[in-house]
Amino acid sequence: MSNPIKALSRNEKIFWLVSLAIVALSNVFSQDFSMLTLAAALIGVTAVLFGAKGNVWGQILISVFAILYGIISWQNRYWSEMITYLGMSLPMALWSIYTWIRNPSAENNAEVKINKLNAKNYILLIASGVAVTVGFYFMLKFFDTPNLIFSTLSIMTSFFAAALTMLRSSYFAMWYAMNDVVLIVLWVLAAINNPIYIPVIVNFVVFLFHDLYGFYSWKKREKKQVSTE
Repeated sequence: MSNPIKALSRNEKIFWLVSLAIVALSNVFSQDFSMLTLAAALIGVTAVLFGAKGNVWGQILISVFAILYGIISWQNRYWSEMITYLGMSLPMALWSIYTWIRNPSAENNAEVKINKLNAKNYILLIASGVAVTVGFYFMLKFFDTPNLIFSTLSIMTSFFAAALTMLRSSYFAMWYAMNDVVLIVLWVLAAINNPIYIPVIVNFVVFLFHDLYGFYSWKKREKKQVSTE
């Protein structure tokens, strides 16, 4: 629970500050400025970068982001996003806080130990992922959710990302990156009808770059962790 900013390298701090500036400017100069959307975006960007470092503060901030983004999704009738973040991502992020705290890295206790999944993990992960995706598809269809296919893909990618985060697997960041792509598509579709959603698109483009960096960072730490075992 040490200060996560101190763990950032000089280049990571520049990356972080530039990302915050891009997100802030795109929101402040939007046609319909929303303090809630800005706060969620700034917290989300910071959470993803701290998560890339394997620091538990990333999951703490993700929990806050999930609440804010759930509210934003409710305001815009994106029921899939609201249900995903409040009903799935938030509980799993809280669970991840517990698992990350309980499993610090031997090299640096401010970072989580990366877990190598076994066959049983993969079987349970795939089975539960299919069940969640199918179940939510019919639920979203019942509520006449806009852009049903992409909304269902958002559920699927979010589940695998959150589950792999909880399991401390390096591949959680890649699934979050895929989720970012789905969300970019969803909000582009929304922005076609109303351009006030363009800042939200910018937010998730920034998240995409951070999640890709997170995958690179975790794979790099994973190789180092294996070499020291």
